[in-house]
Amino acid sequence: MTLSADVVIAGGAAIGSSTAFHLAADPAFTGRVIVVEKDPTYRFSASALSAASIRQQFSSPVNIRISLFGIAFMRTIGERLAVGDDRPSIDLHEGGYLYLGSAEGAPVLAENQALQASEGADILYMDPAALAARFPWLNLDGIAAGTWGRSGEGWYDGWGLMQAFRKKARSLGVTYLDGEVVAVERDGDKATAVVLADGTRIACGALVNAAGASGGRRLAAAAGIEIPVHARKRCVFTFHCRGDVARAPLLIDVSGCWFRPEGRPGAEGQLFICGGGPGRPEEGDAGDFEVEYDLFEETYWPTLAARVPAFEEIRPGRAWAGHYDMNDLDHNAIVGRAGGTRNIYLANGFSGHGLQQSPAVGRGLAELIVHDRFTTLDLSDLGHDRILANRPLLERNVI
Repeated sequence: MTLSADVVIAGGAAIGSSTAFHLAADPAFTGRVIVVEKDPTYRFSASALSAASIRQQFSSPVNIRISLFGIAFMRTIGERLAVGDDRPSIDLHEGGYLYLGSAEGAPVLAENQALQASEGADILYMDPAALAARFPWLNLDGIAAGTWGRSGEGWYDGWGLMQAFRKKARSLGVTYLDGEVVAVERDGDKATAVVLADGTRIACGALVNAAGASGGRRLAAAAGIEIPVHARKRCVFTFHCRGDVARAPLLIDVSGCWFRPEGRPGAEGQLFICGGGPGRPEEGDAGDFEVEYDLFEETYWPTLAARVPAFEEIRPGRAWAGHYDMNDLDHNAIVGRAGGTRNIYLANGFSGHGLQQSPAVGRGLAELIVHDRFTTLDLSDLGHDRILANRPLLERNVI
């Protein structure tokens, strides 16, 4: 079977569906968009397994600006992605991020906060006295400063965001196909068609690679493009705590471990989720979704209980594992036209930031495809050229 589309998007989770929506919503675009998604249940997608949080606390202007647009989009999602009388809600809770810093790390926090504030982000630099006053449950041993997002940062229903993009895109005429792009036909510097695993061929005017952790690098290779992206496993654990940890933000300890509240307190106390870095050295692609429970028992819980004494007595809950599409060069996304091509676009390597960056990245890719340039927010700093030149984009706030 042979089909045709003006734009084929490989991957229909948050990034792919945001791109599809923004294309279909652009008055200057009158073509056909086909989204190809290999797992229509989205069971293992990063969008479904994410901790679903958004922050402004980056150290590079482009990432801060992406998140400023992201929070504005999420605050008004009911209007932006309404389908008829159905106005989606993602239960956005602006509880803030709190980065803690040692004496060595405090100057970096101060420098980052100054940049964030200059970009319009509502981030406060707090000394130990201010931290103790606002978060009295916090053990400040070894802490010289912190930065906290007073507004514009928090958490939300990530599944709801992805599905809202998808539903709105479909309402605007976007076609979704179940399948996997396994081959790309090229004529010189142009992609002319893609071939799916079942043999379906789709002639295309442009191709967007939003295939995520499991397929982004493979699809790029099928088009003759190399990107340093691998699937890396991260585990998230839940627990209940009856102690008083009032007004908790998403806290990132100096160790790299993090936690945040989830939902409202119940009979078992407040539910929290937590995570951190990998438990062992990472090479190649993660091959499973098995939870590494020893991470919680041996690393995360002891570390967080030392920082928050109330966490010494908890009731562990369920846990899950997901895959980051990790950009090994600099842990930043690769967004834009693939170097040496005219109509192949990359949206890969988000390194855990894809869900929160999906509104701005989808808009930017649509602008690039329709108008041949970024017309609102310039995402050039995330371009493929830096990968080809081995020129990392420095980002100090990586978690």
